[in-house]
Amino acid sequence: MSYDIDLKKDGITCESKKHRQEGGTYQIGGTKETSLNITYNYSFFYYNFLDKEKGIRWLYGKQGKDCVERLSDAVETLGTDRYKDYWAETPGNAGHALNILLEWAREFQEAIFDGD
Repeated sequence: MSYDIDLKKDGITCESKKHRQEGGTYQIGGTKETSLNITYNYSFFYYNFLDKEKGIRWLYGKQGKDCVERLSDAVETLGTDRYKDYWAETPGNAGHALNILLEWAREFQEAIFDGD
């Protein structure tokens, strides 16, 4: 189980300046699209450090600019040090994924988070 999270403007997935090849599933060779698959293994951290009721789904339907502060706080708390195993339920793995979303939220402040 996982979350598929996109940042969209006018219903179209945005294209970031930064090329990425990350997430639970990803396009071989990477992409600039603001689309990230995040394992549900990190959900504990999202419910505890992002939103107690909705977890990472708190982002859905919100503009990037409205998520920057909360994402930034969660990333600061969790850190971004990734463990060698992507699937491991570690604060750094969870924080790293949130940091990607934070970068996109800053880059595309008017775009809307969509997911699942």
